[in-house]
Formats: sequence, structure tokens, C-alpha cells
Amino acid sequence: MTDIGSVREHIESDAYCETLGIELEALEPGTATTRLEITDDLTNFHGTPHGGAIYSLADAAFAAASNSRGETAVALETNISYLEAVEVGTVLTATATESHDAGRTAEYEVVVTDDADDRIATFRGRVYRP
Repeated sequence: MTDIGSVREHIESDAYCETLGIELEALEPGTATTRLEITDDLTNFHGTPHGGAIYSLADAAFAAASNSRGETAVALETNISYLEAVEVGTVLTATATESHDAGRTAEYEVVVTDDADDRIATFRGRVYRP
């Protein structure tokens, strides 16, 4: 097992997350929390957060949690349900938790919430560990 500090440093080097402004807030074996402030640059033509921005936030938490033990994990499948829209300036938090570990595969649930802790989206993903 690799130490959590080295794993965190590796995960935080993600250029895509840096581009979007996604921050890794917490990392423990099997769980991770990411955060993103919704800016005008992340909205769609309705003025609400682009689904891709919310998906990316949840996917970043999923990736961090599934790789949190220092063992490579790659996505097999994911899905997301969008539940509520939020306004520019809202800070979203995605918390990923390992819900099933079958050795080479594992499943994660990611809950995306707003500043008031209301659920905005639910994401599920499965990974393969080569």
C-alpha cells in the first residue's frame, strides 16, 4: 500500500480538474470528497450548471476514491442522475464512497450536494483494477 500523502499528490496533479477548478477536499481509503464553485464559465445556455461540469465533479471524486489505496483503478461504467439545478456562485461537493468491493472490480456511489447540503445529483460508477 502506498502512503495516502503520495496518492493524494498524484490525484491532485490532474490537469483536467485543475482546468475546471475541481479541488480534492478529503481522501481516505475507499472514499473521497471533491469541491467545485459554479462560475459563469461552467453554465449552459439556460444559465444553469452544465451537466458536464457536475458529472466531472462527481467523476473526480469517484476516481480519487477508487484509486485512494494507491492501486490503479479504471472506470468500467458510470451513470448520473441530475436532481436539482443551482445558481452561479454555489459551491458543490461530491462525496464518493465505496459501496462494493469484489477484488478486481468495485462499485462507488457519489452524492453531489450544494451549500445547504441538498442533494443535487447522484452518480454511480464501477471500476476495474488491472
